[in-house]
Amino acid sequence: MLISFDNAAGRRAAASPPAPASRPRPARPESPADADPRAAELCEGLLRRSARIDPKFLYDAQGCVLFSAICELDEYYPTRTEREIFRSQREAIAQALPDPLQWVDLGCGDCAKSRDWLSHVGARRYLGVDIAAEWVTGAVASLGAQHPGIECVAVGADFTAGFDIRDRLGDVQALPPVLFYPGSSIGNFAPDVAVPMLAGFRRHLGPHGRLLISADLRKDTAVMKRAYADALGVTAAFNRNVLRVCNRLTGSDFRPENFLHQARFDEARSCIEMRLVAGSRQFVRIGGQLRVFEEGEAIVTEHSYKYTPERFGALLDEAGFSSHRMWTDPHGWFGVFLAQP
Repeated sequence: MLISFDNAAGRRAAASPPAPASRPRPARPESPADADPRAAELCEGLLRRSARIDPKFLYDAQGCVLFSAICELDEYYPTRTEREIFRSQREAIAQALPDPLQWVDLGCGDCAKSRDWLSHVGARRYLGVDIAAEWVTGAVASLGAQHPGIECVAVGADFTAGFDIRDRLGDVQALPPVLFYPGSSIGNFAPDVAVPMLAGFRRHLGPHGRLLISADLRKDTAVMKRAYADALGVTAAFNRNVLRVCNRLTGSDFRPENFLHQARFDEARSCIEMRLVAGSRQFVRIGGQLRVFEEGEAIVTEHSYKYTPERFGALLDEAGFSSHRMWTDPHGWFGVFLAQP
């Protein structure tokens, strides 16, 4: 099994004033942000006037477990709706794929969504790609044990930042890749960010590859909001867990219990915005600086954009795909798109 790690975030160096010539310059204590580019990225976002955390940081090992639980909640319709589309349309989708192929599972998590596909498509290789490297290694090993005839490779990579694994794909003419990006994860990115990401995916495909991608479609606002604010509070725990990630990576001292989970729908941008709101005034040390969060001040942790079929098709066109097909559920709540270069 091959395990690799891509770190795209750069390190930021702090400038120090020149020391007097007659005295040696004291050594500056090293902060976590100096040692880990992920910490530098977190600090930069948290110290902004309008604080934010990139949603990729939601998915540490604990976050992945919590998100798996979210996917089974009654309120969280995307997983079961997508699952039903895959179940009912699997043969039709499989017939539209190249054979043989290599299956590239983007944001694979526990690999669960690929398990049923591998027995229905002519997969000779499986690449499980995820930023949570400690999580994906075991999941891909387990999948490989179930499919001994398929070469299974785990790749730790952040495909939101300069993603390029073309060297891992080999001859894409002989073994065309199918990039699998389920779960409407593309909705975490604003359209102006999603288009370059999709174009990056397209560059991996060669002439015969495909992109199999899901997108959540616009529907009743109350239905969408409940999916991000469940009655049991699992999504709230998932959201607050990212503050534990901040504490671990940056040495900050957030108290997650003092922040309230909130999900609201932004009509103008057609997206759910997930936030952590300070329940009272909070003094938090971040990367060696003191940051005050006033009562009611929010840290934005995730956006989830909702599309019409026409608008998502236009995104694929902008990214350079020549054609696409869509399968949906009886309510038209969710779309599974198959695009080709």
